[in-house]
Amino acid sequence: MTAHRITGDLVDPSEPYAGPAPPEDGDDRIARGLVRGDEHCLAAAYRRWGRLVHTLAARALGDPREAEDVTQQVFVAAWRGRANFRPERGTLPAWLTGITRRKIADALTARTRRTELAAALGAALEHEALTTEQPERVLDRMVVTEELARLPRVQRDVLELAYFADLTQTQIADRTGMPLGTVKSHARRGLQRMRHGLALAAADG
Repeated sequence: MTAHRITGDLVDPSEPYAGPAPPEDGDDRIARGLVRGDEHCLAAAYRRWGRLVHTLAARALGDPREAEDVTQQVFVAAWRGRANFRPERGTLPAWLTGITRRKIADALTARTRRTELAAALGAALEHEALTTEQPERVLDRMVVTEELARLPRVQRDVLELAYFADLTQTQIADRTGMPLGTVKSHARRGLQRMRHGLALAAADG
């Protein structure tokens, strides 16, 4: 079992984890169990502090769904970086709060980058329309851009980073904190939805 599998099925961080808890559910035992690699302790930490992380992210980002993504990223990062946590130096919620702040900063940076990419794409389309490119090709690109905008936010982000920022799926996983398998899944589903939308657009003439 992986950290992503433990946290990935919990859409709402306020919902309790239904799996088994550590024998003693105290903060100190959860923290030390997490460092040892006890997955039940990771689940207990998610259950106990997931709502705190989600609240901090939602307040900073103003987007509950984006906050859900950040919450998952925080606990995945905590699992992967558990060897760096020292219970004797501070509490687990304080450590998680520090990770949350970094993930929020990453999300805001990615949001700015998406805005810049969208602006650059719009400028490029406008320039192409005024220069040598055939009107049909400009129209095709505008249809593709419109279909991309209709995708769920995570799928759109992955495809924009892949095609506009020219990142590999591994680089996207490193930048977003998502597992590589999740990045591949979002890319595949996004492309499938775009193909379906473009096929409908073609059928409508």
